[in-house]
Amino acid sequence: MANFLYRLGRLSFQRRRYVLLLWIAALAALSFAAVKAPAAPEDTFSIPGTESQRAFDLLDERFPGSGVDGAVARLVFGAPEGQQLTTAQNRAVVERVVTEASAGPQVATATDPFQGGAVSEDAATAYATVVYTEGSADLTAATTENLKRAVAQGQAAGLTVEIGGDALATRPAAGGATEVLGIAVAAIVLLVTFGSLAAAGLPLLTAVVGVGVGMTSIMALASTFGLSSTAGTLAMMLGLAVGIDYAVFVVSRYREERAQGHEPVEAVAVATGAAGSSVVFAGLTVVIALGGLAIVRVPMLTKMGLAAAGTIVVAVLIALTLVPALLGFWQRAVLPRSARRGRTKVEHHGPNAGTRWARLVLRRPLPILVLAVLVLVAIALPVLDLRLGSSGDEAKPTSTTERRAYDDLARGFGAGFNGPLTIVVDAAAADDPRAAVTTTIRTLAGTPGVVSVSTARFSPAGDTAVITAVPAAGPSDAATRELVHAIRAERASVEAATGAVFQVTGSTAVNIDMAQKVQDALLPYLAVVVGLAFLLLLVLFRSVLVPLKAALGFLLSVLAALGAVVAVFQWGWLAGLIGLEQTGPIMSMMPIFMVGIVFGLAMDYEVFLVARMREAHVHGESARDAIVSGFGRSARVVVAAALIMMAVFSGFIGAGEPMIKMIGFGLAAAVLLDAFVVRMTIVPAVLALAGERAWWIPRSLDRVLPSLDVEGEALSRPGSLEPAAEVRGTAWAETPSARPTAESLEPTFRR
Repeated sequence: MANFLYRLGRLSFQRRRYVLLLWIAALAALSFAAVKAPAAPEDTFSIPGTESQRAFDLLDERFPGSGVDGAVARLVFGAPEGQQLTTAQNRAVVERVVTEASAGPQVATATDPFQGGAVSEDAATAYATVVYTEGSADLTAATTENLKRAVAQGQAAGLTVEIGGDALATRPAAGGATEVLGIAVAAIVLLVTFGSLAAAGLPLLTAVVGVGVGMTSIMALASTFGLSSTAGTLAMMLGLAVGIDYAVFVVSRYREERAQGHEPVEAVAVATGAAGSSVVFAGLTVVIALGGLAIVRVPMLTKMGLAAAGTIVVAVLIALTLVPALLGFWQRAVLPRSARRGRTKVEHHGPNAGTRWARLVLRRPLPILVLAVLVLVAIALPVLDLRLGSSGDEAKPTSTTERRAYDDLARGFGAGFNGPLTIVVDAAAADDPRAAVTTTIRTLAGTPGVVSVSTARFSPAGDTAVITAVPAAGPSDAATRELVHAIRAERASVEAATGAVFQVTGSTAVNIDMAQKVQDALLPYLAVVVGLAFLLLLVLFRSVLVPLKAALGFLLSVLAALGAVVAVFQWGWLAGLIGLEQTGPIMSMMPIFMVGIVFGLAMDYEVFLVARMREAHVHGESARDAIVSGFGRSARVVVAAALIMMAVFSGFIGAGEPMIKMIGFGLAAAVLLDAFVVRMTIVPAVLALAGERAWWIPRSLDRVLPSLDVEGEALSRPGSLEPAAEVRGTAWAETPSARPTAESLEPTFRR
C-alpha cells in the first residue's frame, strides 16, 4: 500500500494543476446538481419490526386519507387570571378560534373543547385538536397562515393561546456562530502548531473542499435516498473534523521529510506513502463504524451513518490527492520560519514535550496506568443511571409556543396528558367489532396508571378503531414505560375474550420501542465493529496486544464520554453553560452513535501514534525506545489533531437540535478523554509494561496475514534516496541501522 500511495502522492504533486482543477470541477458539478435537485425531505422516523410501527402501518391501511398520520395543531387556551373559560364571553372566543382554524384548507377534523370534554377541572385551561390531511412538511402557506390568524384573534380577545403539535413546530436553529467559533479555534491551533499561515490554512482549505463535495453530494441525492437535514449535519460535523486531521497528518510528515533533507517532490511522495497509509486505515475504521449502524435496522440511523461515511471517504481522497497537490504550490510556504529563511540543517534543541512525557510514563507505567483507568471509571459511573428516551416539546426553550403549550397542558390536565398512548384495535376477526372495542376500552380503563380513555373512532369499514389512553406519568417517566408493557401484556386475554387484537403506538410508545431496539442492537453492533477493527489493526500492526489494547481503551473512553453526557443532559450538571434548558432522558440513538463514531475517531489517534512507534521498532529500535521515538515524532500532531476535533465538535453544542447538541458535546468529551487519557497515557503505559511482547504475533498467524507496508519500509525511492541530512550534527542514510535512536531523535516540528 505504501508504494501505491507513494506513487499517487508523487503524481498528484507533479500534476498538481490538473488535480486542483479536477476537485474544483467536481465541486462545481455537484453544487449545480444540488441546486437543481428537489429539497431534502423532513426527518422521518420509522422503526421496522416494532409494535408501534406495525400499528402505524395498520392505521395507514384502514384509515386511508383520513389524516390519522397528518400534522396536528393543538390549540391550548388559558383564561385570564381569576377567570374561567366557561364564561359566556370566553367560551364564545374559544369557539370562534376553533371555527376559524377548522375552516382552513387541508383540515381533516377539529374538535371543540366544550363538546369533547377538553376543559380542565378548574376551567382555566382547555384545548382543541386540529388534524390535517397532510404532514407538517406538506402544509401550504395558506393553511399555516389561517391557523396563525385564528390564534391571533383569540390572543387579541384577551385569552392565552399557544400552539402545540407539529403543524407549526419551531425548527431548531443551527449552531451558527458557535460552529464558526469552533473552526476559528481550530485555525488558531493549527497556526500555533505549524508556525506558518500556509501550513495552518492548507488543512482548513482542504477540509472545506471535502465537506463541500460531501454536502453537495448529500443535497443532490437527498430526495432520491431520503437523506434528511440531520444526516447532512452529522456528515458536516465529522467531515470537518477528520478532514482537518487527515490533512494535518500528511502536512506534518511532509515537513519532517523536508527537515531531513529531501526535495519537495520526494517529501510529498514519502509523506503520502507513510502518513497516507495511516490516513487510509484510520478512515477505514471510521467508515466501518458508521456503516455498521445499519445493524440496528433503523432507516434514519442507517442513512445518517452512510451519508457521514461517504463524507469520510471524500476526506481520505482529499488527503491523498489534493493535499499533495497544494503542497506542490506551497513547497516552502508550509515550512517552519527557520527553514524558509534558508537553514537546511535540523539543529539540536533537546527533547520535546512528547519525548519527556513518554519518558515520564515509562518510569512509572503501572501507577500511571492504574490512575488513568480509575479516572475514566469515575467519569463513567453516571452511565449506571442511563435512561434512554426521546425529548419532545418539553426540551424546547420557553420562548417557543410549543413549550408553553406543553407546560399549560401539564398544569391543567396532568403530566401524562402530553404523552398519550394511541391504541389501534383490529376487530376484523371479531364476531361483533363494536362489542370487542368496548371490552378493550373497559380493560384499558381498569389498568393501573391510566387516567382516562377516549371514545373509539372507527374506520370507514367499521372493523378497526383508534383509542387514546392518557397515562398518569409524563412521557419520559419510567412509570409510563412500565404502563406500556402492562397494557401490551393484557393483549392475549382481550384477544381470547373478543377475537380482537390491539396494538399500542403514538410518540411515547415509539420512543419506548426505539430505546429497546437500540439496547438490543448494541451488543451485536459492538461485536461486529470491534471485531472488524480488531482484524484490521491485527493486519496493520502485526501484533495481538496492540489491537486488543486499542479495543479495551475505546470501551473505556466511550463509557466515560457517555457518563459525561448523562451527568450534563440527564442530571443537569453544568447544563446552563451549554444553553441546555431542560434535562431528561438520553436520546435513544445517542449510545449507538457514540459507540460508532467515537470508535472510528479513536482509531485515528491509535493508528497514527502507534504507527510511528511501529515504524521506529521496524527500523531497529528497542520496544522502549520506539515508544519514546513515536511520541517524539507524533505527540504534538496528535495533540493538535485532538484539539481541532474538540473545537469542531464543540461548535455544534450551540445547535438548537437537541440530538446534534448532545452529539457535539459527547464527541468533544470523547475526543478529550480518548486522546489525552487513553492514547497519550494508557497506550504508552501498557506498551511499556509489555515490552517486546507488545509486538508479538504467532508465526502461523503472521504467515497467513497479508503484508501491508504501512511504515513505508518498502518505499521505492528513486534518485537520491539518501540525502545528506544532518540530525543533531550526524549525517545518516535512509537505512534502518542508521536511524537515530529515541534518545537523539529530533522533534517533528521546530519553530
